[in-house]
Amino acid sequence: MSRVGNYDNAKAESFMKTLKQEEVQGLTYKDAADARKRIGAFIDTIYNQQRLHSALDYLTPEEYEQKHSRRREMEKAA
Repeated sequence: MSRVGNYDNAKAESFMKTLKQEEVQGLTYKDAADARKRIGAFIDTIYNQQRLHSALDYLTPEEYEQKHSRRREMEKAA
């Protein structure tokens, strides 16, 4: 998969592992629409806002954005 011209899909695989472990595993959905709704809610509220990400220095995406927004503002003021 990592040959020249191919893209490494480790990030996608990591996301799918997290999704399966934290949302899907052990749950039963009524139908495909219910699954889309509940998985979408997980991604929007838990994964994107609350979950710590190693690529973001173990901050939530919101904390990471706030930290870097403050740093950019300080750099502009200097």
